[in-house]
Amino acid sequence: MRGTLKYKLSKKIKEHRPRTKRLLKEFGDVQVDSVTVSQVLGGMRGIKSLVTDISYLDPEEGIRYRGFTLQEVIDHLPKPKGAEMPFVEGLFYLLLTGDFPNEEEVMQVVEQFNKRRIVPRYVYDVIDSFPTSSHPMAIFSTAILTLNRESEFNREYQAGLKKKDYWEPTYEDALNLLAKLPEIAAYIYNKLYRKGEKIQSNPNLDMGADFANMMGIDKPYDDVSRLHFIIHSDHESGNVSAHTGHLVASSLSDIYLSISAMINGLAGPLHGLANQEVLRWLQAVMEKMDNKLPTEEEMQKFVWDTLNSGQVIPGFGHAVLRKTDPRYMLQREFSKKHLPDDPIFKYADLLYKVVPPILQEHGKAKNPWPNVDAQSGVIQWHYGVTEYDFYTVLFGIGRAIGICANIIWDRALGYPLERPKSVTTDMLEKMVGIKD
Repeated sequence: MRGTLKYKLSKKIKEHRPRTKRLLKEFGDVQVDSVTVSQVLGGMRGIKSLVTDISYLDPEEGIRYRGFTLQEVIDHLPKPKGAEMPFVEGLFYLLLTGDFPNEEEVMQVVEQFNKRRIVPRYVYDVIDSFPTSSHPMAIFSTAILTLNRESEFNREYQAGLKKKDYWEPTYEDALNLLAKLPEIAAYIYNKLYRKGEKIQSNPNLDMGADFANMMGIDKPYDDVSRLHFIIHSDHESGNVSAHTGHLVASSLSDIYLSISAMINGLAGPLHGLANQEVLRWLQAVMEKMDNKLPTEEEMQKFVWDTLNSGQVIPGFGHAVLRKTDPRYMLQREFSKKHLPDDPIFKYADLLYKVVPPILQEHGKAKNPWPNVDAQSGVIQWHYGVTEYDFYTVLFGIGRAIGICANIIWDRALGYPLERPKSVTTDMLEKMVGIKD
């Protein structure tokens, strides 16, 4: 149907396919990168071997979505009436097409999400079967995995789907899944932390507002949700969650299998758990300070004592960025407006002032500036979401948006099964001239 997101995406795909074909045909032997032993042994960090047009992590400007900075995204995406933050559905439109939607185009996507939001009864049964002591990420991943039986891609593939059309049922699966994630997440939250007191979804609300509704949290938590999902939605292709989604999908596993795997990667303590670690550390600092806000000099001494003892300051530094994470700044500005007197925010604000100069003097951090995790848990705690383990579920809802967009494009452009080649330690030693 002309004018819809799917129609526009189809047009964009047809325009893009010749670019990929030409690169392969005419320039397939051109060297893009070289690989060092430290990269081979260091988790392939920094090796240029993946393609995504959805986002790019600029060392100076932070994450860019379709070439736009986060501030541009926030400024130019349409917003619900009276809201500070844009429609999450509008971000999905931008990630898929590279174009900012107008009001009518956004509302079409909102309507599509609302039509697809109903979660099958058997998914609730699976969630209810988990002990209340289970980690919410394990439940979240399993609930998504359970939806595999709904996959339109699987049905059409078994019926003999042409390769050039793989993206279309994948698109349908993606919308079907994304529309259900807020309700699944809120149901898990209510099961684990509110004795199962489920709040019904409201089909008249956008994704961010309905999530706040199902969490039972008043405004401006709807804007908190919109901001949280938007800033966490994508981060190139190489981080664990993004790459896991790409990798599993490259085998033609459906969206449900792929996003469930993505969630499992996100659940690791070296990836998606950082925001809760920051908040836990902040609260420990407050306890040591007898919950009194220290002076800058007192906080400086505490930071130096922490570093000199061999510990790090959680929430500061980034593997790629060389300035303050724009995702942090957006949350900081929101906090300054809506929770300036929050005790935890006051500590985070003080750390923002004293830590970077100390880390610069200390000399061991390539990037002394705060990252997204230094602030996200602070905001969630302020609005009553005080269960650390659930923070990664919130992260997962946002990250699924970007990974679904990437998987749709992977299928549209016919990207192959990922299969990097391994070498042995003996082979590496011979390459660098080490002899027995």
